[in-house]
Amino acid sequence: MAKTQLGARVDEDIADLAKKRAADLGLSIGDYLARLVQDDASGLRARAVDAAARFLAEHQAVFDEAEDTQPTKTARGAHAA
Repeated sequence: MAKTQLGARVDEDIADLAKKRAADLGLSIGDYLARLVQDDASGLRARAVDAAARFLAEHQAVFDEAEDTQPTKTARGAHAA
């Protein structure tokens, strides 16, 4: 497939984040952006968010119960979970 060059201006922090995410995934910036656009256009991202929301709605009581049974942390002897 032929490649077309695009130009876009984004905030520096967004550019840095895009570069880092692309590197984390082993992709070039162009391939990373293409993946984002394809996922968005195909509805993949929306379906994933909807699935996560349904999962949380169905299992919220389990999460609430787990939080309620957590021992209360005190300043002395407190530790990270």
